[in-house]
Amino acid sequence: MSQITAINRLSKLNNELTVNRTRGTNKKHSGDIGLIGLAVMGQNLILNAADKGFTVVAYNRTVAKVDHFLDNEAKGKSIIGAHSIQELVDNLKRPRRIILLVKAGKPVDDFINQLLPYLEKGDIVIDGGNSHFPDSNRRYTELNEKGILFVGSGVSGGEEGARYGPSLMPGGHPDAWPHIKEIFQSIAAKSDDEPCCDWVGDGGAGHYVKMVHNGIEYGDMQVICEAYDLLKRVGKFSNKEIGDVFAKWNNGVLDSFLVEITRDILYYNDPTDNKPLLEKILDTAGQKGTGKWTAINALDLGMPVTLIGEAVFSRCLSALKSERTRASSILTGPTVEGESPIQDKQKFVDDLEQALYASKIISYAQGFMLIREAAKEYGWKLNNPAIALMWRGGCIIRSVFLGEITSAYRENPDLENLLFHPFFNDAITKAQKGWRATIGKAVEFGVPVPAFSTALSFYDGYRSEKLPANLLQAQRDYFGAHTFQVLPGEENDFLKKGEWIHVNWTGRGGNISASTYDA
Repeated sequence: MSQITAINRLSKLNNELTVNRTRGTNKKHSGDIGLIGLAVMGQNLILNAADKGFTVVAYNRTVAKVDHFLDNEAKGKSIIGAHSIQELVDNLKRPRRIILLVKAGKPVDDFINQLLPYLEKGDIVIDGGNSHFPDSNRRYTELNEKGILFVGSGVSGGEEGARYGPSLMPGGHPDAWPHIKEIFQSIAAKSDDEPCCDWVGDGGAGHYVKMVHNGIEYGDMQVICEAYDLLKRVGKFSNKEIGDVFAKWNNGVLDSFLVEITRDILYYNDPTDNKPLLEKILDTAGQKGTGKWTAINALDLGMPVTLIGEAVFSRCLSALKSERTRASSILTGPTVEGESPIQDKQKFVDDLEQALYASKIISYAQGFMLIREAAKEYGWKLNNPAIALMWRGGCIIRSVFLGEITSAYRENPDLENLLFHPFFNDAITKAQKGWRATIGKAVEFGVPVPAFSTALSFYDGYRSEKLPANLLQAQRDYFGAHTFQVLPGEENDFLKKGEWIHVNWTGRGGNISASTYDA
């Protein structure tokens, strides 16, 4: 073989390797969007975008994953493989749009720092992970100072949603939205032909809304579990019978993704012995923190988001398995042995449906109360109708009545509380009798229903013009001189209008009051 022939063959081989590495193109600036992170969500989101006609540049810290992806799932699609951060950036059109789908926390900051040397002003960095919204606020500010547009986007829907249409909740620098809108709304789920994606608000608003979404998800899952528990322990229904109940519910007002998958879980049997798999699963629930973040933020903002809080605590209680096992043999209380004590099982099921429906309404009402307060606290102008629409499809909490929430906020974007809207007011009024009866049965037979109970307690508290907080404030003034204010119409020379008053309740105390403040 001549030297020239060998050189030509070597050159041809190098060209083939380059083409294989980029699978069809190595042309710079041809990618519409880049994505870092080839775990399940990342891969499926890339395939989704490619199916919608976009060219995606894929990168992973372990570059072998890039080659494997290109050789398999991505083969023949408009997907370019990158083996370095620089190669990723070089293959993108300007302004560069790069999604990070990596573990929340330090990995996000690490990748942003790796990207920065190659980015230019006006480029867009999108964090699509489950980041805590204060981190997104910080990244927004830091990148804005460098001229980089940061977007923190909630992504919900799991593996299937990422592949065929997730719910997307982008927020951050508003100048980024015109450059990502077409891509995001193309790959998002659709509900009544409307994309389940719209601009949420500034700063960390996108991740905040995703956090509340996940908190509502915690509440939804807990109330469903309580319904299952009552059917099992009090109604003495079999798993198949409970599955049938959920199948029926999924054709009515409770039609939702979580009710649907609960039906499927209840129908599923272990293939080895054909017994219900559900009954073989250890009764301890894990959590990744978003529900806890929601509950903590609700406390910080002074909002009574009680159902999500109870859902988080229920998971904590479930984790005390060994303690609960010991307690079950020590602590006494009512139990249901033998046959079900329920005479009219259909009424029991119907009441339970109403309890589940009413509790879900309370959960969403509380979630939107929190979102409303966050908008005031953080200076965000949040798009409530769009948020409700985003949750109608693609995401875990998608359900039929989210359409009613969308309509309610479209009618009145400043709606103070969902419970004030005629649809939800009527629904919860009709559900009350069954709701209260269900909780009564649970108490009678010793079945814990913390989410059902707290939802009803919130409702009764919210509709109470007067609460016993007057006594609580008097107690605070008695032992700590924390002062109180007088009710309108009860003012006199001693109880002056608008003043913070301290009383020497015993005659032995002093007249100096403590400072007033809200924690």
